Amino acid sequence: MSANSSPGRDAGVAALAEQLPRMMRVLHGLKSQLGADARDRAALVLLFPLSRLGPLRQSALSDLVHADPSTVSRHVSALVDQGLVRRTADESDGRATRLVVTDAGHAALEGLRREREKHLGAITADWPEADLTALTTLFGRLLDGLAAGLPAATPPRTDPRSPKDDA
Repeated sequence: MSANSSPGRDAGVAALAEQLPRMMRVLHGLKSQLGADARDRAALVLLFPLSRLGPLRQSALSDLVHADPSTVSRHVSALVDQGLVRRTADESDGRATRLVVTDAGHAALEGLRREREKHLGAITADWPEADLTALTTLFGRLLDGLAAGLPAATPPRTDPRSPKDDA
């Protein structure tokens, strides 16, 4: 046993390891229920980091969401076609563009947020507030730890909006 190991901790880690694949299956099931809307929804999810971080190059967005650049390119094209995102010139490099969420994009994002909150609100309606707070805090820590373990496709940057050549 390591310094951070004990029979109880090891059992807890094993139980958590069993829950993660279950979570992935449930999330996959939820996505499957969306059917054809799943592709549109995948594109809409890109609005979250764009709204939170401001204008980004497409390559930086790919890095942030840990997705293949060609997949992000298809999603961005759909968002641009729908008028939810527009491309603007990058002041630091006239050859590059940055992606900006439009007013329609912000409205779509707000709709997604409300839909998620309504769904999660219904699921947790009978939970004590302290349980919801504890889950949110611990789940955030888990996601931070999982994200920290992801391989970096490119050298880490302190600011995802920093210049990088777009493919």
